[in-house]
Amino acid sequence: MTLQVLIVDDDARLFELLSSYLEQNAVTARSAPEGLTALRLLAQHPFDAVLLDVMMPGMDGLSVLRKIREKSDVPVIMLTAKGDETDRVVGLELGADDYLPKPFSPRELLARLRAVVRRTQAQGERRQLSISGVMVDLESRRVERAGRALELTGLEFDLLVALMRRAGRVVARTALLELAGRSDVSVSDRAVDVHVSHLRRKLEDDPPRLIRTVRGVGYMFAREGDA
Repeated sequence: MTLQVLIVDDDARLFELLSSYLEQNAVTARSAPEGLTALRLLAQHPFDAVLLDVMMPGMDGLSVLRKIREKSDVPVIMLTAKGDETDRVVGLELGADDYLPKPFSPRELLARLRAVVRRTQAQGERRQLSISGVMVDLESRRVERAGRALELTGLEFDLLVALMRRAGRVVARTALLELAGRSDVSVSDRAVDVHVSHLRRKLEDDPPRLIRTVRGVGYMFAREGDA
């Protein structure tokens, strides 16, 4: 199966090099030289992954990543300056799936690209989520904590799934309802906080170890072993 990849980078020569190599390995690449073009293309076409440069004119890569994560779970690999740890850390906190410092070899990029796509597809095929003692059955919409069944509202269930699917990643408060598939529900940020508070109470998450507040941004579900 051919993968469809969007390369967001203003370096035309880099795109030519990568697209030529990727085409030989069953990957079709499309170019976006700046952030606004990238967001428009993502809204119009399905992509299997995004390669996103941090340093670009106009909207930088981290700002583009924020916008992407408000609407999509598409895998994103950040292309960062060699040795720039700050960009890597911030990118991962914002929801990047991997990063690759420049300069890099096309062969390594292809390996990382295939790895994040495989990981994302495997997660999408799973019928159950089980992290830090919380088990969610997506088909029956059943939730257990340490073997004890929990009674959640429909919205609480969808919020929990959205957070667990992104365990270890910060989910912006403003994007949480949409990522939960509940963009039909119109509530304030304060109301989202209330629903998360109810969810914590039912999970007996006090003090919060499973669903952590990231001040000024949103929430993060603890990864296995971090709770």
